[in-house]
Amino acid sequence: GATVSLQELAELVYGEFTAQSAWAAYALLKEGRYFTGDAAALTGRDAAAVEADEGRRKLKQQDRAGRDAFLDRLRSGALDLPGDSRFLQDVEALACGRTDRSRTMRDLGRQETPVEAHRLLLSAGVWTPWVNPHPPRFGLSLAPPRFPLEPPPADESRLDLTRLAAYAIDSPWSHDPDDAVSLEGNTLYVHVADPAAVLFPDSPADLEARGRGTTLYIPEGSYRMIAEGALPLYALGLSPVSPALTFKMTLNEDCSIADTDIFPSLVKVTRLSYGEADALAREAGQENGAASLLARLCALADRNRKRRLDGGGVLIDFPEVHITVTDEAVEVEALEAYRSGDMVRECMLLAGEGAARWALQRRLPFPYVSQEPGDFPNSPLPGMAGAYQLRRCMRPRTLSVKPGPHAGLGLEVYTQVTSPLRRYTDLLAHQQIRAFLGRGQPAPPLGEDDLFLRLSAAEAAAQANTHAERASRAFWTTVYLSDKKGAVWEGITLEKRGSRALFLIPALGMETQAPVKEEVELNGPALLTLKSVRIPEGEANFTLSSIKSEERT
Repeated sequence: GATVSLQELAELVYGEFTAQSAWAAYALLKEGRYFTGDAAALTGRDAAAVEADEGRRKLKQQDRAGRDAFLDRLRSGALDLPGDSRFLQDVEALACGRTDRSRTMRDLGRQETPVEAHRLLLSAGVWTPWVNPHPPRFGLSLAPPRFPLEPPPADESRLDLTRLAAYAIDSPWSHDPDDAVSLEGNTLYVHVADPAAVLFPDSPADLEARGRGTTLYIPEGSYRMIAEGALPLYALGLSPVSPALTFKMTLNEDCSIADTDIFPSLVKVTRLSYGEADALAREAGQENGAASLLARLCALADRNRKRRLDGGGVLIDFPEVHITVTDEAVEVEALEAYRSGDMVRECMLLAGEGAARWALQRRLPFPYVSQEPGDFPNSPLPGMAGAYQLRRCMRPRTLSVKPGPHAGLGLEVYTQVTSPLRRYTDLLAHQQIRAFLGRGQPAPPLGEDDLFLRLSAAEAAAQANTHAERASRAFWTTVYLSDKKGAVWEGITLEKRGSRALFLIPALGMETQAPVKEEVELNGPALLTLKSVRIPEGEANFTLSSIKSEERT
């Protein structure tokens, strides 16, 4: 505990007080290992504390030596796995978007970005191409929802519509059917799953669904907005009789809506794939009741599409593909265009239009979807090039509590109400409808301010899902192409951009640019050779090819 001056310390340690010994003694003081204080009064530290510091210092030196050895192995491509994985945890966190810094990337002199971290993990063999970092990169959880839903209330009065033939038509891989259609004369019924019968605003399940925004659909599978156990209770057609919220629309001859009624119901739903529905509709002249109904629904859809296009709507059809990932295999399947798919879309649009008009007439605060008109050319190009041209002119949609025209659909007012199991904004619309009807909801309808706050939160979460879905599709497409370098694909020319052109590859559902040395014809066929694939970026590079037709992929 005694104190000495710097001069006394220099004399004790070095036997004399000179400029050199004074500087050396001052260095000992500043090091802080054995002494504390200042030049006028130094105190020796406790021996136990010095010993503990020495132990920690040795551990740091050992860690530094181990880390230096790891970095040498990493640079030389000779990692000792799985042991070296502990040094790469910061790289994995960066690749998954959980942090924006990485000591390892910095030590290697590489950019601290998710893409560069992903590249390092692949090249080092720590990750395989079967690790998709995009959902966590956008802050999404792949854990199942925690809060289950109760069965529908047994004592709720529902209109029995089981006499009507009702069809839920979707892709064969869909497992959450939440809408079905019926037709009786000039009355269209759109039956929609009814989880709002028990899912109340600000309940734990509601808050969880709002935080997710939508069900996440990526090639690996579906990650639901609402607990999986809700499907057998509320999805349509999974039980002999299903509870629904029915949107009943009386239609004029041109398919404009004369009147809309909304009520809880019981329906008997038959599930069909698009292919099955199209096949049935083609049998309309063979005294088949189901075939006749589906054919009439398709004719109704044709009239409604004409009405929308006459109202300024825009129809843009691009080839689509379905990507699935199973057992470290990627499958890319081009989707066939089905007439029943167009029919379902038009019926859902009618339900959205009818619900929006219904809410507007009743001055019910409601989520509306609108879109400003695009700046379209006077003479759009034909074919796929024209569809691409129109798509580029489209304005983004707006989700608001204020109604407005939807220019792209050609409708004066519109909302979405047909996917409450998949989209929170649809569920929110159902909650408002039920609260207005006094059916099951424990509180009156939300006011505009509260409704807007919920819409904003759900939309932000839904946009994160959209970004993750888009990035995941690009990622898995590059994984699919990674062993196909040199393969040739048929493309369609969409646009010429200086010395490059933009092509659509229908079999992959992707657009790509490639250099061109001569004039190309818009909408003309092109053969594109795959030159390289960059999985971390989700990019594939093609060149325009002149390979003979028999060598095409």
